[in-house]
Amino acid sequence: MTEWKAGIAKITLPTPFPVGDVNVYLIKGERLTLVDAGVKTAECWNSFTRQLSELDLSPKDIEQVVLTHHHPDHVGMLDFFSDSLDVYGHPLNERWIHPTEEFFHLQEEFFKATFREFGLPKEYFSFLSKLRDPLKYSCNRSLTGHLVEGMKPIGLCEWYIVETPGHAQSQIALFREKDGILIAGDLILAHISPNPLLEPPAPNETERPKSLLQHNHSMKKLLSYPIECVYTGHGEEVTQLAELIEKRLIRQHERAMTVYGWLKEEPLTVFEICQRLFPAVYQRELMLTISESVAQLDYLSSIGEIISSTSQPVFYQARD
Repeated sequence: MTEWKAGIAKITLPTPFPVGDVNVYLIKGERLTLVDAGVKTAECWNSFTRQLSELDLSPKDIEQVVLTHHHPDHVGMLDFFSDSLDVYGHPLNERWIHPTEEFFHLQEEFFKATFREFGLPKEYFSFLSKLRDPLKYSCNRSLTGHLVEGMKPIGLCEWYIVETPGHAQSQIALFREKDGILIAGDLILAHISPNPLLEPPAPNETERPKSLLQHNHSMKKLLSYPIECVYTGHGEEVTQLAELIEKRLIRQHERAMTVYGWLKEEPLTVFEICQRLFPAVYQRELMLTISESVAQLDYLSSIGEIISSTSQPVFYQARD
């Protein structure tokens, strides 16, 4: 039964993705606000409207939406709402939720160059034609306004924005200091570590974001806030935040040191590391596993443990 707790109602919705159900949240503020918006499927929308009815609400009662990030499982149902509904989020949502042919071309060229750099064999380049596929569950609409670090969203005077890039470049969290509640999107999850996904450079940038380094920084950043409970994008709430962050950071360092051990033996490409880290799934989940593999190399580079070649593809090896 969907119910209010401290002015927040958690609504769990089905998705077609391996991650499973996604959580969205209603907040009673000066404006009734929905945080995140599920996927664009009839199953998701029907579940959403049914759970709203348990609160004696309907979709037309929602006055605005705030997006924690742009991934399809967090934005897709926007297409089922009225075009007049206000939608707010980080500026980097825009190119994903209202994509243009220019952006699709930029994305494809970025991954084509990245696949060469990472040493992917030619047969994997066919994946480039599937880059748009997940967006069939996304939406096509623009933001009404932008939310960045320290801002208070319109209609939510008790809440303010914390920028938390890593899992997505557009990711933000909403923090309410009076009771220490954080609505965190996919920054921190109780049951799994979020994937630091590869993305093309931000507008006016030339370097790809180092997603894992950002993600680690965003997690550490939370430790400076008096957070009592984290409402997550998937799964259950997190109440022992500091302990979970420590666990995540230790586990990630251990994975990176496994890679470091291989690189002490011989130089390897990103793709070769991906095959070793994820032998059973890398072909089926190419983007997730490649993202995770280069993330470990970014981390090892940041702590001075490895060096890379200037060749194409790039080979990584342990520093002497």
